[in-house]
Amino acid sequence: MKTIEIRRHSIRSKPGQHLSQQGVTLARLVGQNLGPFDRVVTSTAPRAFETAIAMGFAVDEQNELMSSYSDAVEMEAPWPLSLAGYAEVVSKGGAAWRYATQLLELYTRLADYLADGRAALVINHGGIAELGAVAALPNADHVKWGSHFECCEGVRMFWDDGKFVNAEILRVST
Repeated sequence: MKTIEIRRHSIRSKPGQHLSQQGVTLARLVGQNLGPFDRVVTSTAPRAFETAIAMGFAVDEQNELMSSYSDAVEMEAPWPLSLAGYAEVVSKGGAAWRYATQLLELYTRLADYLADGRAALVINHGGIAELGAVAALPNADHVKWGSHFECCEGVRMFWDDGKFVNAEILRVST
């Protein structure tokens, strides 16, 4: 089995693009209990890259796909929705579904890259993390998954026999 862990970036001071000191502290705290990872992929946004570094992991790749989504996706899936809300929007087959499918393809390539028993870390953004998770496991009980991901929260997805087979929602108590 392989593991893909997807986390939302840490805290920033809006409208800034960089982590705040509080965000660096949170990412360090969360990162203490993570890993090891064979591959770390972030969006191209500074806050995602900085989150991985503050967690204690070198970044292997930055991917533009995970940096933002189109206005059409935002209209269908305005952040924040519950995981069940994102799943419902994706099930309708529109712009959010197309984007979520692209994320699933990215995560599938990442899982294919990993050796059995190994793991990868992905750092991206609110809305993006949720859309990718529900696309990977469309038949999961998304109501049980709960609300959207807050900073440094996310999902650990398990890959076996060519597909995602299970997930663990990762919450952060502050």
